[in-house]
Amino acid sequence: MTHSLLVRLATSRAVLRVAPHVLPRCDLFIHRLTRGRLLPSRLVLDTIVLGTIGHRSGTPRATPLAAHRAADGTWLVVGSNFGRPAHPAWSTNLLHHPHATVTARGRSWQVGARQLTAREKEQQRDRILLALPFYDTYAARAGRDIRVFCLTPVAAPRAPREP
Repeated sequence: MTHSLLVRLATSRAVLRVAPHVLPRCDLFIHRLTRGRLLPSRLVLDTIVLGTIGHRSGTPRATPLAAHRAADGTWLVVGSNFGRPAHPAWSTNLLHHPHATVTARGRSWQVGARQLTAREKEQQRDRILLALPFYDTYAARAGRDIRVFCLTPVAAPRAPREP
């Protein structure tokens, strides 16, 4: 369980002002440098890198996200966007192109994405809080219905490619 000090820190105004600009870039830099084996955010939360296709550009996008993996192999990801009013781009990409890639601990999976309904979000509340312990604070701050997706593997994991 996440410590209450971490929750207070992660929801402070200073962190919420800086984190959306710094954390993803830092995570992606280290992730690339270690060939997918390390994500700094994993020290705090279970984190994956979600690979999507830009719905307008068609360009591949990589986004580090807090996630919860269930025993059945599915991941739950929350489109909180650090509690900002706009939906994150990756969630819009998934709505238009529900096929994506999850990379975690040096392995990659092809996944199919499905947005949870309001009822499913109620049923999955425990998993949502495992993925993002500050969900309630972010939801109140965002003032919008936060998108939550279930990512289901469609193929066996692949080992990372060696250069």
